[in-house]
Amino acid sequence: MRILGIDPGIGITGYSIIEADKSGYTLLHSGSIQTDKSMPVSKRLVEIFDDMTEICRRYQPDEAAIEQLFFFKNQKTIIPVAEARGVILTVLEKEGIKTGEYTPLVIKQVLTGHGRAEKSEVRAMVERFVTLNKNTKLDDTVDSIAIGICHARNREYDKDFN
Repeated sequence: MRILGIDPGIGITGYSIIEADKSGYTLLHSGSIQTDKSMPVSKRLVEIFDDMTEICRRYQPDEAAIEQLFFFKNQKTIIPVAEARGVILTVLEKEGIKTGEYTPLVIKQVLTGHGRAEKSEVRAMVERFVTLNKNTKLDDTVDSIAIGICHARNREYDKDFN
């Protein structure tokens, strides 16, 4: 099963492609879509749309997983992140890719065993499941891998995916 994991954002959208099978997980590709904050939001959203469409067409994921908006400390960023997430969900729907959505709490719970895990704990668990490229430094990219692994691990229990 090829899964596209997505950590949505207006400035940085992390994404990863993982292959999940009975033997475990293989990271096929990961990266980020980064938009210029000096550009109008509408142009940034088009850039995210175009890049996500290209990623879907290039890597042909069987399914996708995206982080849900759960709680934001910075109220100024919630609307732009929600807009980026909406654009990404539109791409996934247009490309016919079935998508699971997970809160940060659930992702952390599935990967680390507790929902209040720190970024370093999530990264450490991701590194136990897959081999990261030495250039994988962005938290957004690591989070996208965590989201993909969470989806793979929860998929068999989700009635929408059986």
